[in-house]
Amino acid sequence: MNDSAAALRRRTRDFALRNIRLVRSLPKTEEARTIGRQLLRSGTSIGANHRAAARGRSRAEFVAKLGIVLEEADETVYWLELLAESGIVPAKRLQDITREATELVKIFSASRRTLRD
Repeated sequence: MNDSAAALRRRTRDFALRNIRLVRSLPKTEEARTIGRQLLRSGTSIGANHRAAARGRSRAEFVAKLGIVLEEADETVYWLELLAESGIVPAKRLQDITREATELVKIFSASRRTLRD
């Protein structure tokens, strides 16, 4: 594994951990629990699916799995936006994690586009 792949692996794991901590801190309302479960699922899935993509047996399989990573990252952005826009969590508190999720979307989108071309 090269340095950039290892760095991305660490980055997605750290992102998953940030999502876990965020979900733990959400209010104990039904809305927060529902969105929190979705956020937890998608936010932790990014790293897991990225690892699975790295084990792809072919370029086509790698690209397909990278598509799943991209979908999960984009879904995570959605849940973070929903937490902020609904007022469950102050938008300012979510700025950094939303920025990181958006950057992950951009990284995986560019990677997938490059591999498909």
